[in-house]
Amino acid sequence: MDFQPSPKAKETADRVRAFIKTHIEPVETEHWEGILAENHGGDWTKWVIPPRVEELKAKAKAEGLWNLFLPDPKLGAGLSVLDYAFSAEETGRSMMAPEIFNCNAPDSGNMEVLWKYGNDAQKEQWLKPLLAGEIRSVFFMTEPEVASSDATNMSATAVIDGDEIVLNGKKWWSSGVGDPRCKIGIFMALTPDASKDRHHQHSMVLVPMDTPGVEIKRMVPVFGEWDEPHGHGEVHFNNVRVPIGNFISGPGRGFEIAQGRLGPGRIHHCMRCIGAAEKALELAIKRGLARTAFRKPLVDLGGNRERIAEARVAIDQARLLTLQAAWKIDTLGVHSALTDVSAIKVVAPSMLQNVVDFAIQIHGGMGVSRDTMLTAFFNQGRSLRLADGPDEVHKGMIARLELAKYGAR
Repeated sequence: MDFQPSPKAKETADRVRAFIKTHIEPVETEHWEGILAENHGGDWTKWVIPPRVEELKAKAKAEGLWNLFLPDPKLGAGLSVLDYAFSAEETGRSMMAPEIFNCNAPDSGNMEVLWKYGNDAQKEQWLKPLLAGEIRSVFFMTEPEVASSDATNMSATAVIDGDEIVLNGKKWWSSGVGDPRCKIGIFMALTPDASKDRHHQHSMVLVPMDTPGVEIKRMVPVFGEWDEPHGHGEVHFNNVRVPIGNFISGPGRGFEIAQGRLGPGRIHHCMRCIGAAEKALELAIKRGLARTAFRKPLVDLGGNRERIAEARVAIDQARLLTLQAAWKIDTLGVHSALTDVSAIKVVAPSMLQNVVDFAIQIHGGMGVSRDTMLTAFFNQGRSLRLADGPDEVHKGMIARLELAKYGAR
């Protein structure tokens, strides 16, 4: 295994780092302060996108730093999963950067689904404007009334009625649905079929957000933060009718598509976690060197040097594990990397949570304010221990695959 970035990967990551340093870091604090001042808490109907966002997106696109996650050289940067990982880490150092490069979730995962599984009409209508950064999207999966850690519990339905699909159900934690640019959603639901097994009972369906019966009920705050103008919504579907051509790859293909979507997507999430942890450690060290207590720099108090060492080891371990998962996806395929992908999903968010916790502690009261990015990073790390499957589900997957080597069920 060789985890050294290819020349193209290194050059792209270097350019991403330079763009962030030149164009994003100088305005990021002002940007988020403006978001909080201009928007209206949980009332997503009044959320607006600052002009700065589109201006920076145009600059990134002009520099060719656009759709870096997509391996298709005609539509994206033509980077492999491993090669993109290095740029994903750079964007993780900023809460603003992923959108500027059109590499933000859930859009990147939805674009991968349409690129890999969508038909020509779906690509023309929805993939094309998403790739251009003209619209945003949402993925409807988690449900409030069932234990969504087991996706087969899903109770929302997508039932065929003639030449239409009728959608019913409730979804929440629908990230991005509060964005005024959100125009399309992918709805995962039960399409009952007695002739198929339990993993071929679900479908993914494209749902335009202006379809009658789609009702955004509220935004759900995360640790009291609304994450405006992005948001995480509860959305109800009441006899929503869309054409039968809105199935992605046909009925019953939902779980198959989900595996293809979530593998690379978890690499992206985990590398962004590593970038965020690097930024948090940088902030902690700078704070520890600059502040004095009891006539000593903070780094020399309370075992802080040991904590810095532990953070460095944890970050590097998580990075190596994630790069290994990316390498396996590229060389052996997603199904050969199942253990690795579950492992990084357990390791990287917890690592980020721990590193940020140390950084918050060394910042004192400032650490729990909005004066740094630390609370946003902590929110990210803790939330990702639930998103895309909780830690326990991934540990169960790892154990099952490990036991299978010994013939155990």
